[in-house]
Amino acid sequence: MNNFTRRDFVKAAAISTAAISTFNILGAQTAGGINTSKIKVGLIGCGGRGKGAAAQFLQACKILGIDVEIVAVADAFPDRVQGALNQFKLDASKGHAGYEAYRKVTESDAEFVIMATPPNFRPQHLEACVEAGQHCFVEKPVAVDPVGARKVIALGELAKAKGLTIVAGTQRRYEANYQMTKAKIDAGAIGEIVGGVISWNGQVPWISSRKDGQSDAHYLTRNWLNFTELSGDHIVEQHVHQLDVANWYIGRTPVSFNGMGGRARRETGNQFDFFSVDIDYGDGVHIHSQCRQIAGCYNRVGESFRGSEGQITGTKVKGKDVSVPTIKLAASGMIQEHVELIKSARGSGTPLNCAQAVAEATLCAIGGRISAYTGQLVRWVDMVSNQNSPFYAMQLTPNPIDFERGTVVMPVEAPSTPGKEIKFRDR
Repeated sequence: MNNFTRRDFVKAAAISTAAISTFNILGAQTAGGINTSKIKVGLIGCGGRGKGAAAQFLQACKILGIDVEIVAVADAFPDRVQGALNQFKLDASKGHAGYEAYRKVTESDAEFVIMATPPNFRPQHLEACVEAGQHCFVEKPVAVDPVGARKVIALGELAKAKGLTIVAGTQRRYEANYQMTKAKIDAGAIGEIVGGVISWNGQVPWISSRKDGQSDAHYLTRNWLNFTELSGDHIVEQHVHQLDVANWYIGRTPVSFNGMGGRARRETGNQFDFFSVDIDYGDGVHIHSQCRQIAGCYNRVGESFRGSEGQITGTKVKGKDVSVPTIKLAASGMIQEHVELIKSARGSGTPLNCAQAVAEATLCAIGGRISAYTGQLVRWVDMVSNQNSPFYAMQLTPNPIDFERGTVVMPVEAPSTPGKEIKFRDR
């Protein structure tokens, strides 16, 4: 598809709509309206999540009966690159290391790119891919600050103009039980949603201790999960899933965030251990958002919503009996999202574009974090449109360019103190 425009492909597909597993006039094999010629894909970020996403992309290609080749992989660290080369049995020439190595992927002949680096790098990497005309899978979250989230929304609009597909790693949207639940909500099973509780309560997934002689940049990147500047804090990195579900089910973004949190046992980094945020969606609808990373405590990950005529716990709906079509999907959500990515990019319809939805979910998490860190009420407009707000221009540093240029300055390895300063370190 790099050799002809989407318009050309749509015209060719229209001529051969009756052909299954045949060749159209441009020589592209099609099945069920999908171009099944070999896919070339690149990977940016070769850690566990990146290699996992790449494996799921390969599985999606297998489900669709499409041959696939990984043409380039990139990561800041050579050992991570080697891990991907080993897992996927790739030639060493396809591996690239360094903070600028993502450019090797965007300069390759990859049609699709999978992005799974620390969230701080996501806007920069997505920009390079969209400018290169590549279809993108972007892991959640897609930013760590309001500036980055707005950039992703703008890049989504640019991708639309270029006919590109963007799918995000908010896999609950690609799970049959969640889709059925959303269909029942839309059919009036619980009436109007009037409140709810969303939570991700668990423990710190991992810690990377600082090694002797390790640079600030390498320490931050190795231990990215525990630094707000790289991950956005766990309310952004993990809890974004539940916030996305709330936006999806309610059908709009919030009005404001009033949060609190603190730190009691975290061993490294500068993040909070826990958050509690009142999210006001307007019209009297409030969602209680809670997330915690403390070992030895009660764990719960999920969502519950109360409606005017019923309730939802997880994906169990108790309310009016409504009839909705049964939804059956080819695979689990984490594979199905790649199936939909490929079908959208290789089909003849309007390309799927999830940039705004995942950026808005990310902004919800960022709004809750800023409120908890500063002790202030944060309004949605303060992050997206009110340029007079002190929150509008908040931008975490070091940023991706600092890593590329070698100008990383180590942030304070201590949490924010609510009520003492509004600026925090987001500048």
